[in-house]
Amino acid sequence: MELEAIKTQRLYVKVAEQISNLVKSGELSSGQRLPSERDLAEKLGVSRPTIREAMIALELAGIIEIRTGSGIYVLDQSPELTLEDEGVGPFEILDTRYILESEACALAAARITDKQLAELKDIILEMEEEEKRPDASEKADMKFHLLIAEASQNSAISVIIKWLWELRNRSSLSQLFMSRLRKEGIHPSINEHRKILRALERRDPERARSAMKAHIENATEAASAYFDSGR
Repeated sequence: MELEAIKTQRLYVKVAEQISNLVKSGELSSGQRLPSERDLAEKLGVSRPTIREAMIALELAGIIEIRTGSGIYVLDQSPELTLEDEGVGPFEILDTRYILESEACALAAARITDKQLAELKDIILEMEEEEKRPDASEKADMKFHLLIAEASQNSAISVIIKWLWELRNRSSLSQLFMSRLRKEGIHPSINEHRKILRALERRDPERARSAMKAHIENATEAASAYFDSGR
């Protein structure tokens, strides 16, 4: 008797496989524009972020092309590529960061040290220097967020937030997407980081929570704009 290991698939992979099968069967032909993100989400009974992550996976596999401002188009009528689980999707990570980092920021406002505030100022200067380079990375952005998590003085929260950033950095799906966003001219907002720092300097938990929420909401909206077809 042969037994196969039980594998669980992320939801975006299941969605991507359904669309890939429609392409293979010819129901979706090469050059055809896919239905809108909203329509796909309603027909498949999933969230719009799941649809976005499925589209990134399909683009990574060379099955579709996302044309910002135009729509999503089929590239290959009979793809032979196998879709793989490329790690946790960027929108799932953003959702989780929104919940955890906003609360970590509120805690940090009451607990952060003067030394850590000075370090955050230095990191913002690093971010400004990074953005001047054509190969700008997001190392300073990550340092900024991880330092706030550390300033919450809650080791469990700090470890989880660090793990979320590591997930993002290890995920092929997330790395591809971040690279595409940079090419579209979408970068971390330095002004939003300054607002977070000002709230922390005031030792105001509510302002700090709101500033972090607004920052991650705006990052999510900016990332979602990559899929905007003008409809």
